[in-house]
Amino acid sequence: MIPLITHTPRLLLLAASRALLTAELHKPQYFPVLLGAALPAEWPTGEYDRDAMLYFLDQLTEGGRTAAGWYNWYALRKPDDDTPRTLIGAGGFMGPPDEAGTVEVGYSVAADWRGQGLATELVAGLVQQAANTTMVRRMVAHTDAANPASQQVLLNNGFELMGPVADGRLRYERTVEPTTP
Repeated sequence: MIPLITHTPRLLLLAASRALLTAELHKPQYFPVLLGAALPAEWPTGEYDRDAMLYFLDQLTEGGRTAAGWYNWYALRKPDDDTPRTLIGAGGFMGPPDEAGTVEVGYSVAADWRGQGLATELVAGLVQQAANTTMVRRMVAHTDAANPASQQVLLNNGFELMGPVADGRLRYERTVEPTTP
């Protein structure tokens, strides 16, 4: 089993659980209480929508304990003097690595929190999480050609542009060096 909480300088990344996703989908008034965090004005955000939540819940239900940590992660901004702990985005993987050790990563940050380097920090945390498993050798990501901010996040995290794919999005890849204990 992989760790289900990780830290970056400004973020706490918390792996989604069935309980969190169920609350988010069906009892939204309890969701921030379970997270122990305030919600941004815009939630859910970007491509992290109801369909994504349902997909992640289904995968965690089917996969049980071995699926934990391989899907959605909540990005919580650590509290400071001016702001309580706040959910600022979500990111994660589309599932466990395949036989070659490849995972796909995705991420989204609420509009109120963009432009502060938090998406870069979120993806850096996910890259580190993947490396810590020692199971991931390569990460891929896709982004819209019209989204230069997302492209920069990937470049800042060592991803290289591989080119467009059939649906018009851009594919990025990076190798992952497993961390040693």
